[in-house]
Amino acid sequence: MKKKKNQKTKRVVTIISVLLLILIVVFVYSKAKSNKMKNEIEQSELSNGENIENIENNEHQTNNDAEIPEENEQQTNSNQENPVESEQGPVKEEPSKTDNTVISTEEKEIVSDPKALDVLVNKTRNLPDTYIPEDLVSLSDVPTVLKNPEINQLREPAYLALKDLFAAAKNDSGFELFARSGYRSYNTQDSLYKSYVSVSGQAAADTYSAKPGQSEHQTGLAMDITCAALNYQLSDTFADTDEGKWVKENAHKFGFIVRYPKGKEDITGYLYEPWHIRFLGVELATKVFESGLTYEEYLEQ
Repeated sequence: MKKKKNQKTKRVVTIISVLLLILIVVFVYSKAKSNKMKNEIEQSELSNGENIENIENNEHQTNNDAEIPEENEQQTNSNQENPVESEQGPVKEEPSKTDNTVISTEEKEIVSDPKALDVLVNKTRNLPDTYIPEDLVSLSDVPTVLKNPEINQLREPAYLALKDLFAAAKNDSGFELFARSGYRSYNTQDSLYKSYVSVSGQAAADTYSAKPGQSEHQTGLAMDITCAALNYQLSDTFADTDEGKWVKENAHKFGFIVRYPKGKEDITGYLYEPWHIRFLGVELATKVFESGLTYEEYLEQ
């Protein structure tokens, strides 16, 4: 009797273990599929340049005939040694005159000083839809992934810090980092967000994509970074790479924080993004890093 009971218990344990294993495999597969879908949509939206309206920026006029890859062209290749860098100057996009954005029901406010380096932008604090940073510069001296000239820009202080960050990673540890997506205009974010919604639905899209006006990329102070080990894509497995570990421990020394940390989704409003770094300046970034808090939590202290 006791032997039969033990056998029954073993069968139950085996069945439960198999079910758990299946659930884990399904979860990992779903997550990988979701990351692949997100990268494909982003690559399509941000590679083709359709959202770009080239206008004069300071004294540099961009070329309307600049080579932009086709929508379905594969930009990242596992055998690629030197992802293409944009040779164009800064590009700005005039805000759209038509209101075709997805309307949020969340209570929100428009930030009063969008130019501030420490500006807080999230789901309740929006940038003006007309805001375009005045000091955007091209990422001329860092390796990039996509050709779109708009996203290969940052505000000058953030760009100079990014150059130092990339140089230190390579010179000190032999890690080569790549810039995938920097500045995005209000209109570009609008188009990107709607593409995610059309594929995933709004509830899912809201966990990983900002609505137009709520994206840190519009500040010109945020950059999504990647590495060759990930085939130049964006994935939370970046945190497990040597490059990702180095960035997590050293980004603050150059004025950046990992903006959307793991386990803080209920505070930031977004899933874990070890690839998304935000420039705050060395002093403030170091304080936020040492506090172990999200930027929202730090400011509420």
